[in-house]
Amino acid sequence: MLKGSCHCGAITLEVDAAPPEQAMECNCSHCSRKGYLLWFVPRESAHVHAADGQVGVYHFNKHAIAHHFCKQCGCAPFALGTAPDGTAMTAVNVRCLEGIDLAAIKRIPVDGRSF
Repeated sequence: MLKGSCHCGAITLEVDAAPPEQAMECNCSHCSRKGYLLWFVPRESAHVHAADGQVGVYHFNKHAIAHHFCKQCGCAPFALGTAPDGTAMTAVNVRCLEGIDLAAIKRIPVDGRSF
């Protein structure tokens, strides 16, 4: 079980999976400014805990991904979306997971700027 959170800890998450070996690094205006490293897991593998009203949501461009952030500290530990086959997915911001060696994560470039 992997654990993660926003900066202040108001949003926590647990992921039932082995540590990621790779993550997507998108060059769209939002992801590049935030420095996201996104790891997509099936929605049922990610368990998010937060107080009511603590989580904000940001959509942009085609509104395909709902980026969730903490209203207190601004950190964005996860997003929700669907895979091309319609499977509900959670995009975990690998930078918000505990004990992950970011240098060991293979970064898969995604050209979101062109979409």
